[in-house]
Amino acid sequence: MIKLKIFYEDEDIIVVQKPAGVESQEARGFAQDMVSLIRNHRMLSTQLSTPPSTRRTPPYVGVIHRLDRQVSGVMVYAKTKKAAAVLSAAVQKGEVRKIYHAVVCGKPVDNHGQWVDYLLKNGKTNTTSVVDKSVEDAKKAVLNYTVLGTAKVNERDLSLLEIELLTGRHHQIRVQCASRDLPLWGDVKYNPAFQDRRGVNPALCSVQLSFRHPVTGEQMTFSMKPEAEVFRLFPEEAQ
Repeated sequence: MIKLKIFYEDEDIIVVQKPAGVESQEARGFAQDMVSLIRNHRMLSTQLSTPPSTRRTPPYVGVIHRLDRQVSGVMVYAKTKKAAAVLSAAVQKGEVRKIYHAVVCGKPVDNHGQWVDYLLKNGKTNTTSVVDKSVEDAKKAVLNYTVLGTAKVNERDLSLLEIELLTGRHHQIRVQCASRDLPLWGDVKYNPAFQDRRGVNPALCSVQLSFRHPVTGEQMTFSMKPEAEVFRLFPEEAQ
């Protein structure tokens, strides 16, 4: 059982670290997921603090945003429906700031910039591709990036990118990078060099999450450092 790492918790929200390989929403079967981990944590806390006659199960856990199963990072979940509604509205308005670190194969032409694409999800293959904006159901995807550092592995150039996600599309960072011949290290879906390898995860981490508390309105920011080994190729100060 994975131990839940909690950055912050009160009556309305809980901010946690999602490990790579764990679903961010409820999963089918026996796969571990963050909702179940948080619910179990809340049930245990309730059992320790309240008499049996007043316990309610299962506790509410509201999913506000998502990370791919293979991606680690900071996430916030709501503990009440009111908090969930406020936070979800903030996400829709672009008021929740999400910063990622990613290791890509290659070097961007520019050290910083903005990428704008139109993406189309294929539900049958669970993949997404860049398409012309005239394609039906295509969705606009926007991100800002900055190159934080470079490294070499077996004569292969790697770059550490800091990415601010301005839209939240399916596999957005992975697809936008791959479409520019900058596929993520370890990405078995979009990097041909890793398509025959199993048990690896894309070098992508949600390192910072900023939002206003749904009840108090306080501006809150939570950060973490990527744990994947490939990030250690870059100087500590770059991360």
